Amino acid sequence: MYHLLKGLHEHLTRKEEFSVIIVGLDGAGKTTLLEKIKTLYNDTPGLSPDKIAPTVGQNTGTITLPSTILQFWDLGGQRGIRNIWHKYYDDCHAVVYVIDAEDRERLSEGWEVFDAVLSAPQILGVPLLLLANKQDSPLSLSVEEIRHDYEDWYQRKLESARRDARYGLGENEISARRERIASLDVMGVSAIEGTGVRAAVDWLFIRVQNSRREAQKGINT
Repeated sequence: MYHLLKGLHEHLTRKEEFSVIIVGLDGAGKTTLLEKIKTLYNDTPGLSPDKIAPTVGQNTGTITLPSTILQFWDLGGQRGIRNIWHKYYDDCHAVVYVIDAEDRERLSEGWEVFDAVLSAPQILGVPLLLLANKQDSPLSLSVEEIRHDYEDWYQRKLESARRDARYGLGENEISARRERIASLDVMGVSAIEGTGVRAAVDWLFIRVQNSRREAQKGINT
């Protein structure tokens, strides 16, 4: 009886685990974000920003929330490392793309990479959050400015593709992309100060739970 009750208790109290990947250009603040999340949610604080080195490969971190465990994978953003990101797409439950809102010179490069992430078929139905980092800097673009900058960049890409029919996008793809862009959530954070980080984690918590429920409904119908 003891073992039966123990097994039932473990089943009822077992927390679901979800994997979240954090991607973006090198220098965008991905590792600083992960370390701040660990500091805010774990008993053992994460690394301070002055001790964080560029990520070569990946960093990981786990936090425990009510009924849920979030496993974060911070993937290196250097040009030569980005080609391995797709290996993590099949097993992730959410994607966080971090953009450096202060580095205006690399915004176009950031959007090019973001667009490639957005286009990956493996994450078509996966919650995707765009974080405009470094909001503590007076030089950073606001959330609305970041959203408009991406929309303008994408519109220019479409116009360029239409001029070159060889590389044009299909209307179905354009329509699907517009829908995803329209529903895209953009949040402002300061990974150094922690501003907006809890709100971003709350967003992930809610979205992965909802995504799991929708998947279960699909299985049962």
